[in-house]
Amino acid sequence: MTRLILASSSKARYSMLKNAGVACEAIASMIDEDGYKQSMKAEGASAAEAAETLAEMKALRMYRQQPDGIVIAADQMLECNGIWFDKPRDRDNTRAQLRALRGKTHQLVSAAVIYKEGSRIWGTIDTAHLTVRNFTDEWLENYLDTVGDEIYNCVGGYQLEGIGAQLFTEVRGDYFTVLGLPLLPLIGFLRDHGILNA
Repeated sequence: MTRLILASSSKARYSMLKNAGVACEAIASMIDEDGYKQSMKAEGASAAEAAETLAEMKALRMYRQQPDGIVIAADQMLECNGIWFDKPRDRDNTRAQLRALRGKTHQLVSAAVIYKEGSRIWGTIDTAHLTVRNFTDEWLENYLDTVGDEIYNCVGGYQLEGIGAQLFTEVRGDYFTVLGLPLLPLIGFLRDHGILNA
C-alpha cells in the first residue's frame, strides 16, 4: 500500500484530506518560512512563486526524512495591494491585519506539490479573491473575543468555515483553496496515478 505523507502541521489540510477519503500521515516539515519569505520578497518574487517555492521546500525536506513515502506539501500566501500577510502573532496583530484588509479585496494563493523518489511529480497553484466588508471596530472586538487564540494559526486572522464568513461580501474562487489546499486537482492526480481508486 502506498504511504502518503502530508508534510504539514495544519489541522485544516489534514482534515480536508481525511474527510475526502485520502488516508495519509501528517508530519510537520520544519523550514524557516519567515526567512525564505523575506528573501523571496526582496528578490521581487510574486506571492504565487513564494507559495510554490515554500511548498516544494517542505516536500523535499520531508522526502529526505521519509524516502519511502509519497510526500504532499502545500503552502498558502495572502497578498493585498502588494503586501504579504502572515499568521498573526497575537490579538493586537490580528486586529491590525483585519483592519488593513477591511474594505479591500485580497488574494489567497494556495500551492501544492508532490514528491516521490526524490523528484517532484506534480504541482499546482490556485488563487481565490476575497472582499472584506467595512465592519465596525465594535464588531471586530466581538469577533476577536469569539475566535480566541486558535485564530493565530490562520493567515489573515480568519477561518472562512466559521464566524470568519461574516467578514466577507464576496469570495471568488475554490473553497478548498481558501482553506489552504487545492484539493480537487490534488485528488485528481492521485486518482489518475492509481494512488486512489478510480
